[in-house]
Amino acid sequence: MAYSWTKGSEKSLDQDVAVLSSSRRTYRGYVPWVAAALAVLIWWEITALHLVSAVALPSPVAVFHDLVATATVGYSGQTLLNSTLFSLGRISVGFVLAVLVGIPIGFWMATTEWVFLIIDPFLQFLRPIPPLAYIPLMVAWFGIGELPKVILIFFCTIPIIIISAMSGVKNVQESRRRVAECLGANRWQMFRYVVLPSALPEVFTGMRVGIGVAWTCLVAAEMIAASKGLGWMIQAAGGELQIGVVFVGIIMIGLLGYGMELGIRTLEHKMVPWKGKA
Repeated sequence: MAYSWTKGSEKSLDQDVAVLSSSRRTYRGYVPWVAAALAVLIWWEITALHLVSAVALPSPVAVFHDLVATATVGYSGQTLLNSTLFSLGRISVGFVLAVLVGIPIGFWMATTEWVFLIIDPFLQFLRPIPPLAYIPLMVAWFGIGELPKVILIFFCTIPIIIISAMSGVKNVQESRRRVAECLGANRWQMFRYVVLPSALPEVFTGMRVGIGVAWTCLVAAEMIAASKGLGWMIQAAGGELQIGVVFVGIIMIGLLGYGMELGIRTLEHKMVPWKGKA
């Protein structure tokens, strides 16, 4: 009887945990939507009460109309889809290149002292320089085509990727290294089964920070030296006081950035399922 009661209690406890986990997932799914709806409601109230001029802050309905217009008719000869695709193409190429180049460099700097001593001074010198400072050079060297925008995104994002990769390798626990050495792991096995899994959480953190920097660089470049893209649309609409179109561009950038962040986060959960559990 005692055994039966104990097993039944364990089963009941498992069921309770499953219910709590399901409730938590439901709660986490609803909260962002409720917060967004509340923000739109506050926005609508401010415009309905005429607390701010309609020119400076159009209502959500007016912005929705501008969204439909830019998506169907377009703005200054470019539809919203075209502008979005141009921006996505530029940021995807620049960001992926920064990740592909930055991670190996960061790992190399963390494991080879002379490489660190050569690259780190340049890295620390270039890192604080804002993206806007590079734009005149990019335009003078490469013109106003696609190449300077991709290079700008790459150039401003790669320091974050390098530093996160280097930090991840340096923070590998020494006890894990020693256990692997005692088990006879060679250099490749040490990297594959100890260093890389330990460094991946910080690498993904750097990627999530880097995607925000990449969008900042892209919009800055498109606002100054472009004839297509979301940043260009925002700049052109702002010059004509089409604030509704400006809001459309801002909302699109926010949604795309959030979507890319969720994509990186999902990839992180699949590749680093042990994060936060150790």
